[in-house]
Amino acid sequence: MNPWLYYTLAALLIAACTLAWLGNLFGAPGNWVIAGLAALFAWLASDPTGRGVSWTCVFVLLALAAVGEVVEFVAGAAGAAKQGASRRSMIYSLVGGFTGSLLGAGAGLPVPVVGSLLGSLLGALAGGSAGAFAGAYYGEASRERPHDESIAVGKAAMRGRLWGTLGKLAIGAVMLGVTTADALIG
Repeated sequence: MNPWLYYTLAALLIAACTLAWLGNLFGAPGNWVIAGLAALFAWLASDPTGRGVSWTCVFVLLALAAVGEVVEFVAGAAGAAKQGASRRSMIYSLVGGFTGSLLGAGAGLPVPVVGSLLGSLLGALAGGSAGAFAGAYYGEASRERPHDESIAVGKAAMRGRLWGTLGKLAIGAVMLGVTTADALIG
């Protein structure tokens, strides 16, 4: 394969993987998309000279994506379940987290240039956490649980969403680094 074509495709792979990684902020399966894009690249863009993403890398990425899901799930559910959250609260927390992350990302848009990207990302993280709190609180309040218990469940859901998203982002950053290194160096 022509080196110019290969490195152009590698740059597109890295850009697409970066967007997928950022999708984790919104509850999207960004880490799985990274693994899928790497697999597609390994299948279509590897050449006999050894350039390209290896299948070993793809399997490592799949394992890391699974670990990311476990981290997100455990962080998100453990605290809320510990506070006695109902299934309804957990579902509302997921919906609230997704909605909050979209609204939070939109709140960062008016800030100029670099601030708009950073504001959108931080807004998505904060909005997702706040949305998880609101959803869990509403779920418990609609079951007529006392206010203090609903607040405790909401706080646990908020902390779980925050730490779960940060953990998944950290694992996704490792995946992005592994993919970039394998595509450009491997």
